[in-house]
Amino acid sequence: MTERVRVAVLAGGPSAEHEVSLQSAQAVLDALPRDLYDPVAVIIDRQGRWPAHFGRDRADVVFPVLHGPFGEDGVVQGHLETLGIPYVGCGVLASAVAMNKVAMRRAFLAEGIPVPPYVWFTEHEWRATTDPWGLVKPLDWPMYVKPAGLGSSIGISRVTTMDELRAGVELALTHDRTVVVEQEVRARELICGVLGDHDTPDASVPGELIVPGAWLDYEAKYLSQAEIATIPAELPERVAEDVRELSLRAFRAIDGYGLARADFLYEGDTGRLHLLEINTMPGFTARSVYARAWAASGVPYPELLRRLIDLAFARSGS
Repeated sequence: MTERVRVAVLAGGPSAEHEVSLQSAQAVLDALPRDLYDPVAVIIDRQGRWPAHFGRDRADVVFPVLHGPFGEDGVVQGHLETLGIPYVGCGVLASAVAMNKVAMRRAFLAEGIPVPPYVWFTEHEWRATTDPWGLVKPLDWPMYVKPAGLGSSIGISRVTTMDELRAGVELALTHDRTVVVEQEVRARELICGVLGDHDTPDASVPGELIVPGAWLDYEAKYLSQAEIATIPAELPERVAEDVRELSLRAFRAIDGYGLARADFLYEGDTGRLHLLEINTMPGFTARSVYARAWAASGVPYPELLRRLIDLAFARSGS
């Protein structure tokens, strides 16, 4: 009998997305085929402390199911590189670029990929200004205020007045020193999964998020039991192909590897697509739209996990 591959599933971490990470990791642990893999949970605590026993001799490959700063921004990926352990997902560069909404959009714009209208500024610029409106005047109400380096809809506010803008910026600054403010685009919210290596990645069928209110907040994503997506999305074939093509271009723009999920805004009346962001470690909970998009594309969850682990070994030359 072939010896099973030891898979260390990293979870937790010090970011605000600690609980989301634990949910995702449990789903991965439950779904890894036991005839092929010997999975073990490796929980990083809220202070960023790793279990003392973790090392190269305890894992053949690492599946870092970590979300947000510390786990999704290249920090853990760099640590695993120094340890010489194969790991699932994007490398240091792609992880760092995709985690920062400013750097990410610069990469997209350099490749001619359309993004929503936005501005950004630092905490210093916000504190120093005597004209807060001047920082956002290229935009119109309503706007979304976001920390530059966080996900899972944490720290985001929809604002329609200057008082709300001030409160939204102060909330975002509790999570990051850089703030992104986006103009609201009334549009359908689409997603598309990317899977593969640097050179020949594939894109899944697009899905559409079901937005119960003005936007899909943290509670709707992770705490509600309501349906959150329609997969596949009902789209004209041309639009579906554009979503897939732009997803692959975005993956290339950040030098992606392994997996990512691209999020879009689609204006049905004009046909315009805006790439909102690309996530290098999308949620892996049982409700994950990334996994569901691939299941609808003919890749069931256990096979998806196997492919990701195979890609990790391929990159390391193992």
